Amino acid sequence: MAPIHDPEVETRSQAEQFGRDRETYRNQIRMLFERSLFYREKFRAAGFDDAEAVGPLDDIGALPFTEKDEIRASQAAHPPLGSHLAAPIGDVVRIFSTSGTTGAPCYMPLTRADLARWIAVSSRSYSAGGARAGYKLVSTYGAGPFAAGAALEAFNNLGVCHIPVGPGNTERLARALRVFAPEVLACTPSYALYLIEWLAAAGHDPAGVGLKHLLVAGEPGGGEARIRDRIEGAFGALVTEAMGIGDISISVWGECEQRSGMHFCGGDYVHVELIDPESGEPLPWADGATGELVYTALRRDAAPLVRFRSRDHVRVWTDPCACGRATPRVRCIGRTDDMIIVRGVNVFPTAIREVVAEFGPQVSGALVIRPRRKGVRQQPPLPLVVELAEGVAATAALSAEIAARIRSRLIVTVGVDLVPFGSLPRSDYKIKLVDYSAAE
Repeated sequence: MAPIHDPEVETRSQAEQFGRDRETYRNQIRMLFERSLFYREKFRAAGFDDAEAVGPLDDIGALPFTEKDEIRASQAAHPPLGSHLAAPIGDVVRIFSTSGTTGAPCYMPLTRADLARWIAVSSRSYSAGGARAGYKLVSTYGAGPFAAGAALEAFNNLGVCHIPVGPGNTERLARALRVFAPEVLACTPSYALYLIEWLAAAGHDPAGVGLKHLLVAGEPGGGEARIRDRIEGAFGALVTEAMGIGDISISVWGECEQRSGMHFCGGDYVHVELIDPESGEPLPWADGATGELVYTALRRDAAPLVRFRSRDHVRVWTDPCACGRATPRVRCIGRTDDMIIVRGVNVFPTAIREVVAEFGPQVSGALVIRPRRKGVRQQPPLPLVVELAEGVAATAALSAEIAARIRSRLIVTVGVDLVPFGSLPRSDYKIKLVDYSAAE
């Protein structure tokens, strides 16, 4: 069994951790009333005049949520870092940003202490996934302006021999794998699938590079059984996944070698809630529960967030893990951003992908949903393009069988269009499962 990076925190019971977090939370709320114009106004508008009125962590569900659009608006009105900046600008040592694909980029300032906390949380996550001192690790994450750059410093903190390749150059990545024979590859699950095909086309056996671990993150998929089986079968290596949220911390969750969900790795620094995504009401952490993750920074100087809605929908495990960690575990089942509603039925593209993957080896696993109209609400049948495996011919029977199984499993009617192998795009970063480019 691999050693636990921070056993004092990671093996704590949830009850003990909650008890410790009560005082940290009260201190954070006091600091926000003193230093954050954004939260002082937000809390008072919600009926909380001072830190004492906010009450203990037990009552956090009474506070309003913080939404991404509020942060974007705050930074537009009070450039460049917004009225939620709670530290002197002179104390800020790092500023990350979002990609801005859904609007203006949001900036995430960090003090030196904030950055150290991010690295501590990420180190727990990546250590759980197989990164450890003495290993060679090749990473494909782009440091650039994005928060994923903090991941690179977490790798250094763990004492691995880090070989950063970055995104967008698969030939360079393949060469690094052959030359250095690393134990660990860190990439997105989409890139791992693309790399399998790329190596095979170039005449290389993926299993021949000698990987022990693939640490996948950046998008849902690493926990889907069919995707995981395909990656592990090709490389002969263990696949574990990690998940973070740039506004809060990098890799707040990390999966251990038991692979029964990603462990919460933010103890002492982050409080996480589970809520009903429709009503916003808190949900208990219980085995099998599903809901949306909501985060509160407990120790953050520069830009703390309270009850920040992640839009990540997860399934929960709370039973003891054989690895010794006592933290709750989750598997991401989709994001609100990607969800489609077909005649009142909510469906995540990742759920459709899981069903389609059951038809391997007749299909390649690549697919894309092409809605007829822009927007979340769609009328059936939902257009679905499924790529066949190499050498497999399209048949009406296979199309009908895929549609019937999706209908039976997800209660959604789709129209399946089978296309030849190689018709759909691959990605060396993330793959988009929904394409609105031809929608009305």
